[in-house]
Amino acid sequence: MKLKDYESKRNFEESPEPSPKVSKRGKSLKFVIQKHDASHLHYDFRLEVDGVLKSWAVPKGPSLDPSVKRLAMMVEDHPYDYREFEGIIPSGYGAGIVMIWDQGSYSVKGESAKKSEDLMREGLERGSVHFTLEGTKLKGEFALVHLKNGKNNEWLLIKIKDEYCSDEDVLIEDRSVVSGKSLDEIGVKKK
Repeated sequence: MKLKDYESKRNFEESPEPSPKVSKRGKSLKFVIQKHDASHLHYDFRLEVDGVLKSWAVPKGPSLDPSVKRLAMMVEDHPYDYREFEGIIPSGYGAGIVMIWDQGSYSVKGESAKKSEDLMREGLERGSVHFTLEGTKLKGEFALVHLKNGKNNEWLLIKIKDEYCSDEDVLIEDRSVVSGKSLDEIGVKKK
């Protein structure tokens, strides 16, 4: 099962995270970037492939500057429903606050969802994939490139030169694209 690692790291009686289940592909492939204030602040970059979210932890977050290459550590697959998760993980693995920083759809070479998914799968196996994001904050072409001399899970997230490039720091846009809340506001428990 693709989500075995995800399931083994969580106690679903304590965590509000979605249960591990595979979903069927819709008309477009989805992506989400979640800002995660856990033991270390980072951004979780997730792309829908084969009914799950392929996931990378990006310590410094994405950049719109093609000269900036961001380390992206591939982590366990997450359930498709995780793309809607925003809240507090109370204890254990990943404990902390999760905010939906950006979300939208993506494609590979402008292809249909089915063909894009095939190309994404091939690219991930090859160690290099080029895709286009249609999000609220991130738009345009990006690439994920596996580091050949690095650890097995080390990749780079790179912005490709296009009309959406910028040397401005996109991370200053620091509110959820769903709730409009900041990490601190999400982290306030209701009494």
